[in-house]
Amino acid sequence: MLDFIKKNHFIVNYMRMWPFVKPFWFVALLSLLIGIPIGALDATIALFLKPYTDLVIVSNNAQAPWYLPFLIVGFTIVQGILIYVSSYLTSYAGGRLTCGVKEALYKKLIQLDTSYYDKQNTGVILVRFSGDADLASSGLLANLKSLVTKVCSTLALLCVLLYTSWKLAIIAIVVLGVTVAPLTMVRRLLKKIIKRSIEISQKISMNYNETYAGNKTIRAYNLQENQEISFIKHLREIFSLNMKSTRRTAWISPFMHFTVSIGVSLTIAYGSWLIVQNEMTAGDFVAFLAALLMMYTPIKALGGTIVNIQTGFLAIERIYEIFQMEPSITEKEDCRTLTAFNKEIAFNHVYFEYNENMPVLKDLCLTIEKNQSVALVGNSGGGKSTIISLLPRFYDVKEGSVTIDGIDIRDLSLQSLRDQISIVFQDNFLFNGSIRENILFGKKEATEEQIVMAVKSAYLEDFIAELPDGLDTQIGERGALLSGGQKQRVAIARAFLRNAPILILDEATSALDNKSEAIVQQAIENLMENKTVIIIAHRLSTIKNADKIAFIQEGELIEFGTHEELMEIPNGFYKNLYQLQFKTQEKEEANTAAQCV
Repeated sequence: MLDFIKKNHFIVNYMRMWPFVKPFWFVALLSLLIGIPIGALDATIALFLKPYTDLVIVSNNAQAPWYLPFLIVGFTIVQGILIYVSSYLTSYAGGRLTCGVKEALYKKLIQLDTSYYDKQNTGVILVRFSGDADLASSGLLANLKSLVTKVCSTLALLCVLLYTSWKLAIIAIVVLGVTVAPLTMVRRLLKKIIKRSIEISQKISMNYNETYAGNKTIRAYNLQENQEISFIKHLREIFSLNMKSTRRTAWISPFMHFTVSIGVSLTIAYGSWLIVQNEMTAGDFVAFLAALLMMYTPIKALGGTIVNIQTGFLAIERIYEIFQMEPSITEKEDCRTLTAFNKEIAFNHVYFEYNENMPVLKDLCLTIEKNQSVALVGNSGGGKSTIISLLPRFYDVKEGSVTIDGIDIRDLSLQSLRDQISIVFQDNFLFNGSIRENILFGKKEATEEQIVMAVKSAYLEDFIAELPDGLDTQIGERGALLSGGQKQRVAIARAFLRNAPILILDEATSALDNKSEAIVQQAIENLMENKTVIIIAHRLSTIKNADKIAFIQEGELIEFGTHEELMEIPNGFYKNLYQLQFKTQEKEEANTAAQCV
């Protein structure tokens, strides 16, 4: 029995959706149960045709029940009311189901590791976390209700057929079996096509996102034609897949019409012979034929319903794959809460790799004392950004440990760990909303006085004073209405408000011009006061006053000391890099001066 349930896609998929249906199960069940009388009422019309035909049309009996037409209208009105109620309840339950699935998917999305986002694109996120939820939820109950109604209508009408003439009913049942047989192949015919369609839909969504986010780059490098070719290629592949899907399934409907026509023809032929042989009355035949036609009508439409249900089931299976994902960055059940940072941060023989057998950090040992500023320098790709990503546990070490005050950060709750850390990135993400809202992400319960102090410390005061709406000025998606320097200062104000004891500066000024850099650097110096600071800086001139400088190369700590100490090392890595950069800077300044003259 258990094996049957596990292999039955219908049962399995509805069991997977049960946790989301459970809060409003009664409404969902009622919407389905109403489909039973809706379908069954179809049989009443066919039943009423028998006495009406025999008494009025054949016998010309004036005493025939005059109320039969009114009963048919009455039953139809009842059926109409039930259809309305069922549609309302189905819409309500379907909407609740969609909301519940999307909430759960978004919660899962928020919980997934940084490594998941590294491997996915926006198209995947939009299609799998939103599109599949609509596909699986919104039509699921509606299609199931339609299926229940059609099945109940078929069963009720089948009873009428058997009651009227079991001989003719045998023909109808055989034809019915042949008619619905192709529906068993729908899942197999559609599975691969739908999977590929989802993949291409993800690429199309990514095309739209890249066109929006990279519009300046597209124009700067004249990439319009390149983007258009990529988009059209994906669009045409979707069209091709849709046509392939149509070729594989569209024949089902005409096949069903064909078999139905055969059933009707055989019924008419055999029924006429039975009437001639006085084995059935004309009323029986009319009732039988009406019931047969009414039964075949929903059967012919059943193909589209089954296709929709199978499409929804495939979406449920993709959603279930997401729910089965487990983040690798998790908390221990008995995790500790980090309430304060008192002594040191230590990287103890740390090994790390993004891809298997491709190490990024190798036996890294680094200790950062409280209130000490340590700059990480070295060539690109050496592992500097990886080091600062390990501290807030965006990733976990492969071997070794990262400790705060001697406690392995994997033994700490994620929230308490990250509450002790502020990060200012090179490209800080600002949310759609106002400047105030973005600053308040540092500390939601901050007072107006604290906000004003953060604004002053980040050198935002003059800029905000010039804005008509001040702190409540809307900055657009990703802060599109602000300059690079203004974005950085909003991010710094956010870090000021957070006031965490550990500060990470990830090339916070490298993308700015000299004027903006000078202002942002002043704001950063304010932010660094009385904090333990880890700095990654492209310009070495900005970090030579750091308490310690760590030179990282190919994932290893090569040199460690003050600027003066490292400059005294003959042919030292830091010394060579600094002198090279200093000479380049001198050359640039000389060229600028010559141009001015």
